Amino acid sequence: MLTTEDFTNFPLQMWEKVLSKVKRAVVFMDDECAEALHWIGGAAVLLEAGARNVKQFSSFEAGGEKEPKAVFVVSALLKGRTVDIIKDIISLSRFQYCVVVTTVAHSVHLFANNVTTEMEGSPVFEQFEEKLCEWMGSMNYTAEVVHVPAAFAPVSRQLLLAPGFAHLFPLLAPDLASINAKRPEKKRFGSLVDVDAHSVPVELQLQIKSLASGLNALFEATGTREESFAVGPMSRIIAGELANHPQSKTRRKTAPNKASIIFIDRTMDLTGAVGHHGDNLVEKIRMVLEPLPGHVTDAQVDVLELTSLQRTSHSGTTVAPGCLAQTRSVAAHSLWEAMLTNKHKEAVMEVRRQLVEAAGKEKLPIKMSMGRVTPEELCSYMQHFRGNWAALESHCGVLQLSLATAQTLRHPGLPRWDVCLAFERLLLQALGDHDFPAVLRQLLPLMKPCGGTDSTTSGSTSREDECGPDELILLLIYLYSLADEAQPAKRGTEGELEKLEKELIGALALVITREPRLSFLLQRLTGCSTSEELSTEGAHSAVEELFETLRGLTHTRQHLKQLRTVYTASDGVHQATHRPFLRQILQEVFHPDRPECPDIEYMSGGLTDLLKTGFSMFMKVNRPHPSDNTVLFLFLVGGVMPSELRLIKETVATHKPGAQVLVLSTRLLRPTDIPELLFATQRLMPDIGV
Repeated sequence: MLTTEDFTNFPLQMWEKVLSKVKRAVVFMDDECAEALHWIGGAAVLLEAGARNVKQFSSFEAGGEKEPKAVFVVSALLKGRTVDIIKDIISLSRFQYCVVVTTVAHSVHLFANNVTTEMEGSPVFEQFEEKLCEWMGSMNYTAEVVHVPAAFAPVSRQLLLAPGFAHLFPLLAPDLASINAKRPEKKRFGSLVDVDAHSVPVELQLQIKSLASGLNALFEATGTREESFAVGPMSRIIAGELANHPQSKTRRKTAPNKASIIFIDRTMDLTGAVGHHGDNLVEKIRMVLEPLPGHVTDAQVDVLELTSLQRTSHSGTTVAPGCLAQTRSVAAHSLWEAMLTNKHKEAVMEVRRQLVEAAGKEKLPIKMSMGRVTPEELCSYMQHFRGNWAALESHCGVLQLSLATAQTLRHPGLPRWDVCLAFERLLLQALGDHDFPAVLRQLLPLMKPCGGTDSTTSGSTSREDECGPDELILLLIYLYSLADEAQPAKRGTEGELEKLEKELIGALALVITREPRLSFLLQRLTGCSTSEELSTEGAHSAVEELFETLRGLTHTRQHLKQLRTVYTASDGVHQATHRPFLRQILQEVFHPDRPECPDIEYMSGGLTDLLKTGFSMFMKVNRPHPSDNTVLFLFLVGGVMPSELRLIKETVATHKPGAQVLVLSTRLLRPTDIPELLFATQRLMPDIGV
């Protein structure tokens, strides 16, 4: 019987194909492929397979004098900048044998070259092989171009990520305006729901086709016929692309296994993504620790405490950082699963338990104390491992995860989590009692320059009881995504919201200009890398664009008929609460009466299903139900929060014990990722190497 393990093994099977090519080669790999490999062992896997060296995919890299073979592993089309980098590396080297592995299928390369008919063989790859020989300097040298769908990373037993699509995000209201601007007035779309795959920019079409191709390869490798469902405009486009994939049609006729996959737009519930209500340790770790360089999902862990080096201003670059991906140790992998899917308190206690267990195996003098786990306690345990190289090597995975936990618990920015959570609870309560402008007005007192009214004080990061601009932006997204839940506005107050927004724009722009140091989010929002570069006009313009996007968030669920709300108002006994969209989806799917939810649209039927729908007034139409199959995929387009993994696990255990649910997504989110994705200027034209 088909199990989720069959699918989580798929990335390893694909990387085996890549590893078969790397013997005695210097390997050049882009960041997206490196991140996918990172979650199954990283560079060590390549070196164990016989690679001589592993280098960044960059024009500033080259092979050595005695390195005649190169393998390039890229997640992009073999066009544009990707081709330029390969040519630059080869011209600086003395290769006689080049292998190029791309995760983008040949059919997508044909589409990128405006070829719409099916062709025999792989002419695009064959032409590129000839170019490789030319660049190496002899047509007698060996060149090989292959497609390997190594796009997925097994982050946990419950989660597969696609790092190459980390910046793919659902369509928003400003995107609709951009799409309509290029269409005749009579053919403009009335809403995002009407947008089809052929109407979005070519760059986005290529990403969608590439993602559908990767999913098709996943189902093909497991002999699976998928029944696709969609919730949200972008999900409809992706599910439709998968259903119409040429190889997908052939596969579904002969595949022995069946599974259901529900594509869900992240924009259906941004409240769950930017809120601080997720009681999850990994969510907090990724919020306060710096990202691992070149990675979207992993965080860097300072391991200096495990050495005898003195901490100085330069010691941070002396020792390479640790990380969260611990694939070589069974104990560390088990700990990571617990941190990812357990409640915060349970996860921290498991960290302590495994740390004490590791010490016991090494006969180190540690006794586990009872009660609350503190970062000081964890650090005191880890001190016993310092200088014991055998113990460090045996338990380095558990030690890195323990360090990540301790560094998070003692991080000066962590108290802000509770501050934001308190504000969110107040706003939730207010939504049921007031109209939207009245609730929104409660943010105005929070919008003051860093350190309070005295602008001469240090930056906002020094105050634990204040909201900085990043937190204010998160609160705005939180509120606007819940705007429909507020009480109806009174007559004659239509202009109140517009006037209030102007006040908020001015106040937030002032807060940003007074920041002594721009956060990464503010740099992305304003286009300035330092506060000195940022002008008052620039900040004001950036915040105006921010509010334009925010206004569109109020309508993201308006096209839904049943699942339109993610809010439960207070009843006088219980407080107002957020109703996670994913929980509602799963409750519908696993409802014992199997009702047909109009918002979970069936996408695999094609023309036959449309004809049946047309005749439904004369005949009974039985459409497939997501719970029909033993395996259910939830594909979150735009990212999934760690706390949502636990929510899914608990909901399934409650409503359908034993059901096999696997989460696929484009990235593992932090709350601050959402504004970066919402306000990205290139969202409609993702960079895929064209």
